[in-house]
Amino acid sequence: MNDVRMTTRAMLALGAVAACLFGPVPVGAGADPTGDAGARSAPHEEPWSFGVMGDTQWTEADDGRNPGTCAVDIINQVNEQFIKHGVKFVIAVGDLTDASSASNVDIRAVYAQALYSAGIGFFPLRGNHDSTDMAEFKRVFPQTRGGPNNATPADALAVANPDAAAVPPVPVRGAPFVVGTNFSSPEGMAGLSYSFDYKNVRFVLLDQFDGRTNTIQPQQSWISEALAGRLRDGHAIVFGHKGLMTEYHSDNLFGPHQDSDPAGTDAFIQSLAANGVRYYVGGHDHMHDLSLVWTHDGVTARVTELVCASDSSKFYLPRRHGWRRWVPGFLIPVLERSRQAPIAQETRTVGYYIFNVDGPRMTVDYYSAPVALSLIDGEWTLTTTPSLMFSRRQTFGYDLRGKEFVVPQGSSYGTVDDAFEGTRARIIDGTSLSDAKDGTGRPFIHAVNTGWSKRSCGTASQELHLWGMATTLGSAKTDTYTLAIAYDDAMAGPVDEAKVVGFGLVTKVDDGRWTNAVDSNAGGTKAFVWGPWRAGYGLGTYGVDARTRSAWAVINHGEDFRVGYFDERRTDEAMRAPTLVIRGNHDLIADPGLATKLTRATHVLEVVIPRATYWAPYEAHRAQVLEETASFLKDS
Repeated sequence: MNDVRMTTRAMLALGAVAACLFGPVPVGAGADPTGDAGARSAPHEEPWSFGVMGDTQWTEADDGRNPGTCAVDIINQVNEQFIKHGVKFVIAVGDLTDASSASNVDIRAVYAQALYSAGIGFFPLRGNHDSTDMAEFKRVFPQTRGGPNNATPADALAVANPDAAAVPPVPVRGAPFVVGTNFSSPEGMAGLSYSFDYKNVRFVLLDQFDGRTNTIQPQQSWISEALAGRLRDGHAIVFGHKGLMTEYHSDNLFGPHQDSDPAGTDAFIQSLAANGVRYYVGGHDHMHDLSLVWTHDGVTARVTELVCASDSSKFYLPRRHGWRRWVPGFLIPVLERSRQAPIAQETRTVGYYIFNVDGPRMTVDYYSAPVALSLIDGEWTLTTTPSLMFSRRQTFGYDLRGKEFVVPQGSSYGTVDDAFEGTRARIIDGTSLSDAKDGTGRPFIHAVNTGWSKRSCGTASQELHLWGMATTLGSAKTDTYTLAIAYDDAMAGPVDEAKVVGFGLVTKVDDGRWTNAVDSNAGGTKAFVWGPWRAGYGLGTYGVDARTRSAWAVINHGEDFRVGYFDERRTDEAMRAPTLVIRGNHDLIADPGLATKLTRATHVLEVVIPRATYWAPYEAHRAQVLEETASFLKDS
């Protein structure tokens, strides 16, 4: 066999081994082939999560379970959920109590103890209802200045509590513990506005209640500096109490009206966008509201705004603001350039959020519980808290390496087209048919985000994550669309086997298995086509196009897809073949015990390359990598 041909085979084999055995290569881990040492990179981390909760004030008379104008009965039930989810810490976006006083802030600190005692951190913000208790807030929450969690002062824990018998506080357990690093605050706002790092995420929490301007604009230089200091390939996320554009309140981060300080608003949004911030998260409006918000020109920059569902006794409904109240809804888009596009909305529910971080991907699960409300003095209100039955209502997310596509109602999903390390995924047919509107009559849009994971052993493409396709809260069902993903010949095997053994587009189901993508459809008729997709193919049709080396399927669901065998036993067969394991001795990612775990393989050879990382194919000893691979192929 000539040397050129052997080298080509060796390189193909090395690519397969690297993808299959070394697993996902996290962005920024290990050696940096660019030689750029001027920015910190995100280390490889296991997936982790944090929780977010909304306003927690109690506005009605104490019913014996909600002392200190604090919604303790809701807080306790939401804390139970955070503990069950195993989050690392929880962020509360302000209005911890309804009536601002030191003793009421102490009550809120007392009922954060359930989190501390479970080893979970707690990072609060003040809201407009807490704005006069600056000193006590910092005293009972030292963690906002880099201090420990689980360190509430003894006198605060002993605050007078008329409801202690009905809602007994959780005892202090364990020692104080620190969560987060690199804490920072702007001048004059230490421990009120603050930023910190946890693993691969920079968190920036904004308190606008400085007693002077009560806007965020004076802190803009610090905000930009804090965001610019994030990990080069990590996330950054910003929190505040008030929003940018909210459905009930007209006041926001920049003043009493949504149109207050356009220059400051635009500078803020541009700063977030320039530093990779995808989400601004707030409260104040007591409803779940997800939207895109642009700068005032509607073009330059945008951010996704999440307004948190209520964890309080009061609930608001959407309304129009200013002159828009007096104009028919269909005329508003004619009279002004809209800079907000609603994605999803849910009112009159208690809710919480789980943010799941997996390397460059961040996925948000929104959970809520319906409640029966009374209309008191013009506000929808709880007078006592029922047992809350939470269910997951929405999942959305993004990948730092992916893209976002805005799809208005009536528009084609055909703009969704992305690629990652040799795998292209695109929607080749489908239209947004929803006519749903938010509480003020604005049509919802789809913000479709793509993300990626490295391929698994025996599969023929990278894994695609697709968020933002669902048409209804509480359901994974989407509009009918056709998804096509390209496959790699080197990993697919003979494509004509697809007719016999079942090869094509697969999706991940709840139990972790990967199955034929059309098996997860709601309705339709399952039918295989050997060849390209054609207009008119109905829901449930799927196929393999050997000419374009792609698998496609007509489906009505998300979220995770790849190309592979429908029967995972065929995927497993890939690991029964003779297997070469190559790793660098300085590779911090590779499993050093992998070779011993491949018990089904007929032959396993492990080669450890000296003075090499997972970038071994590009480093000084790359010749050894190719030689060892070529030798293994020849002998096997």
